[in-house]
Amino acid sequence: MAATDSSLAAFYRDMAVPERRTFWACFWGWLLDGMDFMVYPLVIGTLVALWQVDRASAGFAVTLTLLFSAIGGWAAGYLSDRIGRVRTLQITILWFSLFSLLCAFAQDFGQLIVLRALLGLGFGGEWAAGAVLMGEAIRAQYRGRAVGAVQSGWAVGWGAAVLVQAALFSLLPPEQAWRWLFAFGAVPALLVFYIRRNVPEPALAQRRRAEGAGAGILEIFRPDVLRTTVLASLLGVGAQGGYYAIMTWLPSFLRDERGLTVVGSAGYLGAAIGGAFAGYLVGAYLADRIGRRRLFQSFALGAGAIVIAYTLLPITPQWMLVLGFPLGFFASGYFSGFGAFLTELYPTRLRGSGLGFCYNFGRGLGALFPTLVGALAAALSLAGAMAAFALLAYGLMFAAATVLPETRGKILE
Repeated sequence: MAATDSSLAAFYRDMAVPERRTFWACFWGWLLDGMDFMVYPLVIGTLVALWQVDRASAGFAVTLTLLFSAIGGWAAGYLSDRIGRVRTLQITILWFSLFSLLCAFAQDFGQLIVLRALLGLGFGGEWAAGAVLMGEAIRAQYRGRAVGAVQSGWAVGWGAAVLVQAALFSLLPPEQAWRWLFAFGAVPALLVFYIRRNVPEPALAQRRRAEGAGAGILEIFRPDVLRTTVLASLLGVGAQGGYYAIMTWLPSFLRDERGLTVVGSAGYLGAAIGGAFAGYLVGAYLADRIGRRRLFQSFALGAGAIVIAYTLLPITPQWMLVLGFPLGFFASGYFSGFGAFLTELYPTRLRGSGLGFCYNFGRGLGALFPTLVGALAAALSLAGAMAAFALLAYGLMFAAATVLPETRGKILE
């Protein structure tokens, strides 16, 4: 295909067979990653009722998982520079699959928090390894669309978690259903067999490792790259903080402040999930069409406006259903630009470490937002707390995007 083809699917039509296999392996990895992570937000309400857990503690479990995922993401990025992108991807998938299964056997909330934290190591690592793998496997003119399209797998995984939750909670009592939902999270382990047989290591990474020892884990803080690392990390804080402030508490918001049941809220969550899926695809297209910076800026503004309308305005249930789509669209779509953008900011020898640190530093500080929302909800409403921290995060995201360089079309050395 011509390199000037600007359609969303151009990259896929032009892929060789090994590239397509890499694409689908990473897509399924993100899908299952999203499914495993979203299980806990979907059962927060059940666990609060069964174990008499307060909202601040329930939010802290998400925070701890994300903090550990930040550590796992940085470690996996560094490891991918040392032992390879594909091998690191396999390790991380097996890790979070195992601990999702173990969560099903937790006997109290303390045990569940520990197991979710350990799950976070693999959850964060999978994104880092998969993003740099895709970023290096796809040529420059298609990189934004390809990596962004893979990101849409998160929305599919979220949707799968909601469907499985609705089915299990319809068939089983809540005290059993939540355990089976966590057990279902072991399914991703099967993906490793496909990756081992079909996904090659990018030639770029192979050549770089053959040249000698990889970079030290602290080299992303060298004076010549420190500014990039700091600003990209702040971009990650804004993006992730806004997303987790809203999406972690969305099921509880629908149940506690809008009076919906677990099954009754499925349609509202479905609207947000559909919007997220569309947002990932549109964001992927726009990342190559208008550039990474303008993608982040426009979606930060859109997300802030929709959050205000969804949480603070006295809208009817019908309008909530309608606004669920743009909420998911704007609060998710900007992630489509992250993998390509962070890949392009760093040279090959630092790429895994840089991408892994910046994205997951953002995840680590953004992890504080669910806990802070839960704590502030005791003084304000849950809706007010969600809106306050989401707007703070999106303002930071907009500011960081404004001062970072545009990298669209960059050829990796």
